[in-house]
Amino acid sequence: MHSICLCVGVSETEDGLDAHGLRVVKAIADTGSITAAARALGYSQPAVSQQLRRLEQRVGLPVVERIGRGVRLTEAGRVLARHAATVTTALDAAAGDLAELRGLRAGRVRIAAFPSASSTVVPRVIAAVTARRPGVSISFVEAEPPEAIAAVREDRADIALIYSYPGDRREQLTQAAAGLSVRHLADDDTVVVVPAEHPAASHDPIDLSQLAGERWIAGCPQCRGHLLEACGRAGFTPDIAFETDNYIAVENLVALGVGMAILPRMAVASLPLPAGIATPRLPAAEARTLHVVTARGAEHVPAVGAALDVVSDVLADHGRVGARR
Repeated sequence: MHSICLCVGVSETEDGLDAHGLRVVKAIADTGSITAAARALGYSQPAVSQQLRRLEQRVGLPVVERIGRGVRLTEAGRVLARHAATVTTALDAAAGDLAELRGLRAGRVRIAAFPSASSTVVPRVIAAVTARRPGVSISFVEAEPPEAIAAVREDRADIALIYSYPGDRREQLTQAAAGLSVRHLADDDTVVVVPAEHPAASHDPIDLSQLAGERWIAGCPQCRGHLLEACGRAGFTPDIAFETDNYIAVENLVALGVGMAILPRMAVASLPLPAGIATPRLPAAEARTLHVVTARGAEHVPAVGAALDVVSDVLADHGRVGARR
């Protein structure tokens, strides 16, 4: 196995930054200590301390400060840590390109995705990337959109799958993902989960105003917001009697006739439906939008680029299946 070390020094610049120093600062930000940073980087603790002293000499500012037995980043250190993810992503892209030229097939992809994707889209993505790129290491963590975006920003994830609803304020997503790459990949129908014998169960798409007098089951804050807004557009305020993020619980509550719910198609598709419920679609205007968030330029990292291609294919297939239902 060949190894490639990219050392990009910019000591000739006014601030005297270098890639090694940025990686060290970022590792301290991620782990909270010099010892843990050294362990994460595979360096000795004295080597990390020496790198910090060299960096502080070059920039002319303290990067860490002692707090009891530990350390924390100074304001200058936090500035460097904030920019380090962009720099390391670019370096990983360059290293990946060189690896491709050398005939290597390696790399890593870290994915963060919302719960309903974790049992539908993510397994297919992992299986397809593993089949196409056997040498690529893949990890996955489940996270709602705000946490998934933060994971990319803090270089804890390479790819974040997120969603937004029609009523979500566009500037909120823009602000949360400022400086990152956000791409719209597909739409995911939303459905109303109703008892099969309900008069509205056979209407597809369903008119929500028919359910104005029903009790409702709300989910996560973002989904609850969509429920309130969708019902508001239909002319009523829903009577929210139950709250749970558990899709199985939601479906069983509906099957027993204790409430109605709005769920994304992806959540409904994750498990067989229990007997006694129906899932008519809401109008297309109520579909949620699926996005992928990465650091800018991450698509040029070969392993990440391959995973992004797979994500696009899988979500496009999900959209086609949903359209046929």
